[in-house]
Amino acid sequence: MLLQYVTVLQGTLAPALLIMALNVMLTVGEGRDKPVSRYWRLAGFTVGFVGAVVFATLRATAVINQRTFINYPTLWCCVILDIAAFIIVLRARAITTHWHSHPARLNIANAVTALAIAATTFRALPDVILRLTIFVEPGDPVFTSDMLLRALGFALGAATAIVAACIFRTMRSTTPHWSFTLAALLQIALLFATHFTDLAQILQSKRIISFPTELFLLLVWCINHQRAMAIAMAVVFLIPSIASIVKGFTTPTAGSNEAVVRAHVAFGRRAKAAGAWSLVAIIGVSVALTYGVAQTQKVITLSPPEQYSLKNGVATITFAQVSDGHLHRFQYKAKDGTVMRFIIIKKNGGAYGIGLDACENCGDAGYYEKDGKIICKKCDVAINLATIGFKGGCNPIPFDYQVKPGAIIIQTSVLDALSAHFQ
Repeated sequence: MLLQYVTVLQGTLAPALLIMALNVMLTVGEGRDKPVSRYWRLAGFTVGFVGAVVFATLRATAVINQRTFINYPTLWCCVILDIAAFIIVLRARAITTHWHSHPARLNIANAVTALAIAATTFRALPDVILRLTIFVEPGDPVFTSDMLLRALGFALGAATAIVAACIFRTMRSTTPHWSFTLAALLQIALLFATHFTDLAQILQSKRIISFPTELFLLLVWCINHQRAMAIAMAVVFLIPSIASIVKGFTTPTAGSNEAVVRAHVAFGRRAKAAGAWSLVAIIGVSVALTYGVAQTQKVITLSPPEQYSLKNGVATITFAQVSDGHLHRFQYKAKDGTVMRFIIIKKNGGAYGIGLDACENCGDAGYYEKDGKIICKKCDVAINLATIGFKGGCNPIPFDYQVKPGAIIIQTSVLDALSAHFQ
């Protein structure tokens, strides 16, 4: 449950905060006095969400087995649209003030931010949606207490991100405009840093760009602190929350009549409440993504790879090495230089389960053995031994091999063709 909760929270937080911030900065008019583009941001989220569902489905069914093919152009779009959204938020007051005199300017801003929301949603949600595929462990009944706990963790993670964004939104009328604008700009800047880090990682791995040592070390730091950047996206709203509380205490309670006095008092209470609840939301998100993640990240070390015969493009593993019913891990360096791993385990009934030490859902995190079960290191799901060697879910990615008297034979060309799963 806790693993589902923190994973889904981190995945949904960025798009939730982006949607909230852009809606606050660009919302104008009341009643019917609104621009024709008033629903474009909602349409952008819908398109991004539907695209994420389709992409996640194709990944789960192994129709798409090279995520870089989709992620590479998507990240370029995200980086460009993050910059555009930053500029729009910076100019939001000029765009929304007296918008009737320049509606085209507001429509363009809404169109660009709708694209930014669509790209960010499409980028962030597939991994979240794939968490739905691991509610039920292979071989277990559909409805179990563990399944219900995982489902509850998933729902609470998404709800926490949405509720936090809604709480921050309550400060739109209680905090000084500059403070909310500054928080929105910092949030988008952090989102840009996250997207650019992912893009730079792909460029580096494909050797399209070779970064100097200093920039490479910065890239490594950013990769290792992506969760910290997600937390920072919520923490930046500390600026408007404090400003809102200060404004609540400093709002004068005097007025020309009792109605004005009551309005001032009500505003002061509302401002203090909005700021205080925002502080609670910031603390809650920060604790969940620090202490909560720490609780789920118990250090698990994969067993070292074992030796095997590799001659003339043929890998040979003898039955004697892998007939004990335990997990055996092997390593291979592909022609493109990628270091790969594959696993072999003798299943009940004498057949062998063979596949990459990676899956379509969790990438190359790998598997380990615990209490007689084979468990995915990333999502902590136990794999049914009978399904190892078959496609789908969190199963190891299968590949072709041959069984000859006394040994398992694997053509290295087969492994070379699957190196993308470890890039």
